Amino acid sequence: MDNRKYNIYFNTHTVSGIIICAILYVMFFAGSFSFFRDDLAAWQKNESYLSQKGLIKKDFNYVLDSLSRHHTLKGRDVDFTIQRNVPGAYVSMTASHDPEVQKLKSKKKPEAKRGGRGRRGDGDSAFFTYDFSKKKEADYATSYTMGEFLYRLHFLAQLNQVFPFRLGVPFGYLLAGIVSFIFLFALITGLLLHWDKLVSNFFTFRPWTKWKTVWTDLHTVLGVIGFPYQLVFALTGVILIFNSFLIIPYTKLFYNGNEEKIYKDLNYGVKQEFPYARKPLQSSFDINQLVSQVQQKWERSDISLVAIRNYGDENMHVIIQGKAHTDAQLNGQGEFIYRVRDQKVMAEHSPLDTPSYIDTVKGFIYHLHFGDYGGRPLRVIYFMLGIMGCLVINSGVMIWLVARDKKNIPVRKRAFNFWTANVYISSSLSMLPVTAFAMIALLFLDKPGQPEIYHWYFYPWLVLSIYFLIRKDLDLVNRQSTFLAAVTCFLLPVLDGVVRSNWFWNTLNRQAYDILFIDVLFLILSLLSGVIWWKMEQKRRAEPSAVLTKEKVGQLGQA
Repeated sequence: MDNRKYNIYFNTHTVSGIIICAILYVMFFAGSFSFFRDDLAAWQKNESYLSQKGLIKKDFNYVLDSLSRHHTLKGRDVDFTIQRNVPGAYVSMTASHDPEVQKLKSKKKPEAKRGGRGRRGDGDSAFFTYDFSKKKEADYATSYTMGEFLYRLHFLAQLNQVFPFRLGVPFGYLLAGIVSFIFLFALITGLLLHWDKLVSNFFTFRPWTKWKTVWTDLHTVLGVIGFPYQLVFALTGVILIFNSFLIIPYTKLFYNGNEEKIYKDLNYGVKQEFPYARKPLQSSFDINQLVSQVQQKWERSDISLVAIRNYGDENMHVIIQGKAHTDAQLNGQGEFIYRVRDQKVMAEHSPLDTPSYIDTVKGFIYHLHFGDYGGRPLRVIYFMLGIMGCLVINSGVMIWLVARDKKNIPVRKRAFNFWTANVYISSSLSMLPVTAFAMIALLFLDKPGQPEIYHWYFYPWLVLSIYFLIRKDLDLVNRQSTFLAAVTCFLLPVLDGVVRSNWFWNTLNRQAYDILFIDVLFLILSLLSGVIWWKMEQKRRAEPSAVLTKEKVGQLGQA
């Protein structure tokens, strides 16, 4: 490779990487843990879905009866979006299509928001989360879990509350999409940069030499190993986040700006329209029985949506959608449309049938990004590759800093470079101990929700990051953050056993494998952190001059 190309690839890779490193680390770290979102939710609530799987009855009639006590259900659309791997559903109810109900509601003042149920629009619609195992409803903030928090953090959703404006998409999503797009440049230029020595560099790892060599080898080897994974995540992440941007031109050209219609054509939600007949339904109807019949017909599939259109009207329809298990049909999606008045099946498409082109493309992107097509073993592999991505980012920053810590560079520039790395390293390496600490705090809180999780995660993260910044010693930050991670990750399963009797043997006996998995995961993270900390201590004592010393860092900090 000639020098001109090498310099182009090197500068592009370095600049793009250093610009996005902090945000990209947060996305990789939170995204890695969000592969176990359902397990984290079960752990927090101390309710194992796996131990109850197949025993929980989804009673839709009970939910409708509960709604009828506070609303006139006539003429409404009600959707039950079934949550995966948890005994719950998102329930949404529209305002009534019936003129008499609309007229009656217009004479009344909008109802005040009741606890546990979300209101929107004219106050007559509703959206809430429903737990079938407890037969209880809750609003989004109350049912919030650490799994949901980390999942949403990996695409920066929390920033939407800090910056509540939209540029086509909410600010947090826009920033996450831009970072993913820049990440593509860093990946491709990094591969081109090492292309000539790809094979030799891949087999070169010298963990017992000086720190700069360790960081360089770590960055190269893990970068090459994780390249396919990182490339897939960058591409699918951009598509999933920017899909609304990508759809806008087609909406303007072919749909006259009607976004609802294009999303229906893309098979989101219920595509069909069912006009309101304004005639009461004469026959009785049991939705539980219908759902049970469809579930029995659709083997190796799970129902994902139960939708009612025009409740109590002569043109009342029930639409049931389902998804095939990934080991049976990777992108299978089925739909069952039932007209209630004459008990006629209007259309049926099994999830095991050959999927459409749209379902194939959507499913392919979704499954690649979320890693839900190979069970827990694949999600563990995805998790390991995600953590490797975090190590690649960290080692890249350290290589960048050491390469610019030379006597021929002005002191002020060296100080700026140091503080850039200091801010990044301090904030990023705080995440693991803070995550474990926040989960420990949840053990001692009564029914923690979104406010409590925000409080016990963001404030300790801020405090620990500031502490590391003040110390102005990157070697110390590495050692202390690793030590804190080892301690907090170890305390998490121990305290879970002490406080809730969730010792490994107890959760194993009652087949609460999701809760057991989280405790074992953090115990393994504790052991790995402890080993890494011990190795760093040994290396520091053996080679005190191989790292940025405290005196040198103090000089840079004062420059």
